[in-house]
Amino acid sequence: MPTAPRPQTGPSAEPPAAPGAAVRDRAAPGAAVQGRATPGAEARGGPAGLAAIAIGRNEGARLEACLASLAGRVARIVYVDSGSTDGSLAVARAAGAEVVELDMDRPFTAARARNAGLARLMGNGAEDGAAAIELVQVLDGDCALQPGWLDAARAHLADAPGCAVVCGRRRERHPDASVYNRLCDIEWDTPVGEALACGGDALVRVTALRAVGGYRADVIAGEEPELCVRLRQAGWRIWRLDAEMTAHDAQITRFGQWWQRSKRAGHAFAEGAALHGAAPERHWVAETRRALLWGLGGVVAILLLTVLVGPMGLLAALVYPLQVVRLSRRGGLAWAFFSVLGKFAEAQGVLSYYWRQISGGQKRLIEYK
Repeated sequence: MPTAPRPQTGPSAEPPAAPGAAVRDRAAPGAAVQGRATPGAEARGGPAGLAAIAIGRNEGARLEACLASLAGRVARIVYVDSGSTDGSLAVARAAGAEVVELDMDRPFTAARARNAGLARLMGNGAEDGAAAIELVQVLDGDCALQPGWLDAARAHLADAPGCAVVCGRRRERHPDASVYNRLCDIEWDTPVGEALACGGDALVRVTALRAVGGYRADVIAGEEPELCVRLRQAGWRIWRLDAEMTAHDAQITRFGQWWQRSKRAGHAFAEGAALHGAAPERHWVAETRRALLWGLGGVVAILLLTVLVGPMGLLAALVYPLQVVRLSRRGGLAWAFFSVLGKFAEAQGVLSYYWRQISGGQKRLIEYK
């Protein structure tokens, strides 16, 4: 099952900044970023050059757990909020985090939120004499950091100066709550060692992040893999450790949520292929083709055969259950079934990306919770 991407923006959003440029979210006079940047109590206690950026909206108790897991482990915590109405801002301030409220007159993207968090860190460091931030732990507000992760990740980066990003094992907090949560837990279990990309949780070297212009704010899903493509092109390496990193709470309990998440993955595949599909990267080209082949091409072929040869043409539909049986040998029946079914949602996401490119329509978030 493909890694599902995240919220993002429209065609008018800005491309990544030029290499070496400061990463900003429309700076306002006297503030690091546009919106209300609340100083808050700095989360002192962790290593001076280490900070954390958490992003979220209406995460409730999950945000409390996220910020509690960071307390005392980093020198500063920045929480970037995208229009919460559930008291998340008060929770973050009470936890000692510096709060940045995004200007919601502009389309929200996870990439834009992370850039705003980095701008806050860099701006404040210059103004108040705080120690320079060298490493940043990025994570979503529905994730909690696991004990021991930062020590292991920092040790790896210290021993590998050419490594820009290190990630570990993200686990679902409640994998048995639904089949969809279990699928997410399987999805997070990627191979250990040098990797092509990371997910939304990772420890990042600030110099590398700034050198490539930060996250690309106009990508509405899959912003981390897109960033990692540019980092690798600049000569940096990405690494995944065999270590527990974060506990995630997907809260996917309905089929519709899972479908939307899979659709978002398809949109990310198409956009990623459009940005970096040329050789040698071929970024998400194969994933886009598989989505179109199984989610659209197979259906069209079955319909054509039925028109040409009659009802017997419907027998071609057996290719789908046969594919489920074939894949079940690798990951079990449930994983195989939803992997095949998910191709229809992914194809819908791919087509939505192509349609917006043709029509000039604004890209909109594909949210599942």
